Amino acid sequence: MTREEIGELAAAYALGGLEGADRARFEALLQTGDPEAVAALRDFEGTLADLAAAAPETPPPAVKAALMERIAAAPPAARGPARPLPRRRRAIWPAVLSGAMAAGLAAIVVGWSVSSTYEKRLDALARDAEQLKAELRGQRMVIAILRDPATQVVALAGQAAAPTARARMMWHEKAGGVFVATGLPAAPAGKAYQLWAIAGRNAPVSAGVFSVDASGAGSLAVRPLPGVTTVDAFAVTLEPAGGLPAPSGEMYLLGKS
Repeated sequence: MTREEIGELAAAYALGGLEGADRARFEALLQTGDPEAVAALRDFEGTLADLAAAAPETPPPAVKAALMERIAAAPPAARGPARPLPRRRRAIWPAVLSGAMAAGLAAIVVGWSVSSTYEKRLDALARDAEQLKAELRGQRMVIAILRDPATQVVALAGQAAAPTARARMMWHEKAGGVFVATGLPAAPAGKAYQLWAIAGRNAPVSAGVFSVDASGAGSLAVRPLPGVTTVDAFAVTLEPAGGLPAPSGEMYLLGKS
């Protein structure tokens, strides 16, 4: 297991968002006294403790009791030797978290001080942990696709309906793909953009629908398409919201591999 993976598991474990096989793997590392796992958990919990100490409210007795029970139940290797906490401790975030993710976590922890109840604070933290895990999964998918030499990278050019639009499709027959586009006009009400995969003389296969923001940028994570291996071309048309089984609207983007 790499240091980055251990850092990710430690962050999720400290936030209470680690479950199932991942939780068992990390607790096994703590049980054996793995130095990287123990250090990562201590650093992250120390950061959360420092931020919580800065909150103006005193936790209710029930919350304090629950926390003490959790500490008592933690594996000995995770707690380490007893020592006083320094008054100010340098925050060391896991390397796997980007600056934006770290800032999001800090904002949530600081936001506890203005929450109406501790239950709401814990719920918000759990939701954010799930969002972080989803972001990490998405990043890993993109990296894996880009590293694989079997990945097709197809550039799509704007057609008559949007001549300045541009897009790129990174496609892998087993892993799926990632599609990004810029310069597309906002879709009318009740409409959405639909991506199509075209292989040989077969009928176009829908790869999903997507929308664009105010700047005309949009993206789409594409699952593997049954029966589709090498794709000859990708196209984008404007269709009714939710998409159709076959293209019917005007074409906005087209690119051949």
